Amino acid sequence: MKKHAMIVWGGWNGHEPEQVAKIFKGILEEENFHVEVSNSLDSYADVEKLKALDLIVPHWTMGEIEKKYVLHISEAVMDGVGLAGCHGGMCDSFRNNVDWQFMTGGNWVAHPGNDGVEYMVNIKHSTSPLLEGFSDFKVVSEQYYLHVDPAVEVLATTRFPVVDGPHATNKAVDMPVVWTKRWGLGNVFYNSLGHQANIVAMPEVSLIMRRGFLWAAEGKKRAKTLAGTSDNGNHTVYSGMGDSQ
Repeated sequence: MKKHAMIVWGGWNGHEPEQVAKIFKGILEEENFHVEVSNSLDSYADVEKLKALDLIVPHWTMGEIEKKYVLHISEAVMDGVGLAGCHGGMCDSFRNNVDWQFMTGGNWVAHPGNDGVEYMVNIKHSTSPLLEGFSDFKVVSEQYYLHVDPAVEVLATTRFPVVDGPHATNKAVDMPVVWTKRWGLGNVFYNSLGHQANIVAMPEVSLIMRRGFLWAAEGKKRAKTLAGTSDNGNHTVYSGMGDSQ
C-alpha cells in the first residue's frame, strides 16, 4: 500500500525551493509514495487531510504563516504523521513562530562565511541506524549555525569555527547537522544541508534525506500500534504558546 506525502515549497527563491521539491518528489516516488506537491501554505488549512498523511515535507524559507496552520501540522505530527525537511526550508521557515521552532527542534541563526565554505560533516555514532554505513564527508556550501533543542538525537555534526567571525573567539563547538526527535507520537527529521538543489542532489545528502523520509513516515505505523495498546489512543493536543505571537 502506498504511503502519502505532501511537499509544500515556497518562500525565498535563493534556496531553489521548486527544484528541491522536485528532487524530494522523485525520491519519495521511488519509495512508492503518492506525493502531493503544493506551493501554498493554505495546504495546511485542512487538519483532517494532514492527519491522513504519512509524511509532511516542508520546504519554505522565511515568510510568515498563520498560527492555526502550525497548530494543524503539530496536531497531525502528534498523531504520528512524519515531519522531515532540510536546511532553511524547515529550520529557517517562520522566524516569528516559536511553536514551529519547538516542533522542528531548532532554528537557523547564522552561516559564517556565507555560501562556498568548505567544511566536514562528521557522522556521530548513536543508537539510531539512520546513518549506518556513512563516512565523514566534505561539503562546499553554507555551514549552518543553529540554536538547537537539547532533546534532539544528533546523528551528524560539523565543527565551528571554520571561518573567522565574532563566534571564533569562543572555543570550538560541534554543531548538529542531522537530527531526529519525537513530537507526540510523530517522528521529526532534519538535515541542515541543502542550500540549493545541487547540494540536495549530492549522493550523500540525497541518501540522508531518503532515509530520513522513510524513518519519519514510520511514525504513523508506530502510532497505530501504540493506540491499539491503549484505551482509545487519544492524547492532549499541544495548543501553542498562547498569545505570544
